[in-house]
Amino acid sequence: MVRALESRPLRAAVTFIGTATTVLTLGDFTLLTDPNFLHAGQRAYLGYGLWSRRRTDPALAIADLPQLDAVLLSHLHGDHFDRVARRGLAKTLPIVTTRQAQEKLRRWGFQAALGLPTWHSHEFARGNQRLRLTAVPGRHGPGPLNHLLPDVMGTIADLDQDGRRRIRIYITGDTLYRPMLTDIPHRFPDIDAMLIHLGGTRILGVLLTMDARQGARLTQLVRPGLTVPIHYDDYPVFRSPLRDFLRAVNEHGMARQVRVVGRGETLELPTRPASSAAP
Repeated sequence: MVRALESRPLRAAVTFIGTATTVLTLGDFTLLTDPNFLHAGQRAYLGYGLWSRRRTDPALAIADLPQLDAVLLSHLHGDHFDRVARRGLAKTLPIVTTRQAQEKLRRWGFQAALGLPTWHSHEFARGNQRLRLTAVPGRHGPGPLNHLLPDVMGTIADLDQDGRRRIRIYITGDTLYRPMLTDIPHRFPDIDAMLIHLGGTRILGVLLTMDARQGARLTQLVRPGLTVPIHYDDYPVFRSPLRDFLRAVNEHGMARQVRVVGRGETLELPTRPASSAAP
């Protein structure tokens, strides 16, 4: 039995549910990202009396999810953690997020919420596998307007097996392209896959998430082995179509590294062979 378990191949995959909501399978760990389970026609609260009505249905309901080890939450906005998630997710489930979001989540009863300062990490362990989640910079709004918006973080997820890295994933969160993001590939080179939040969100004419041009610039900066676009057409405030991003990465010669995953579909992610994985 022990030999059978040791020889079992390590799997990494992403299932796209909608908006920025995915199920990440990383070896023996299962994560849910930015849970948004509102249905088409329902409104997400964006703060300061602003709402946006969802255009699409999620591919899965909370009851359909596999057993989760944690939720990875980039920030506390209604299209990333909605009232359905607040009611339906187990209050004991660890939620790795910003320090700001931790405070409100704990008031809502999620006592296992853990806020990470930028560049700090939290680790999960199971058998010979270690999953390390590191908060990396993100900025939701331009200039002083950023202070009126929730704190946001990107995340680096490193899965190690027997002390060797098998896959490194970057989940961008709702960030704009800013010079501070250049620190990410310097500190975390050789990113195998990136889940990039796009959409070009505009509220009152102000850009709040990466549009096609900024998304292509980040892809060129990070140069991951694989880029998976998410968060691009679920709400009317998303103004930059996915086709514009695909055109932009094609112009930069990076189209072959981009994979579009439909809602409800699962994409296998590239893992490093155990014999050649980085220590």
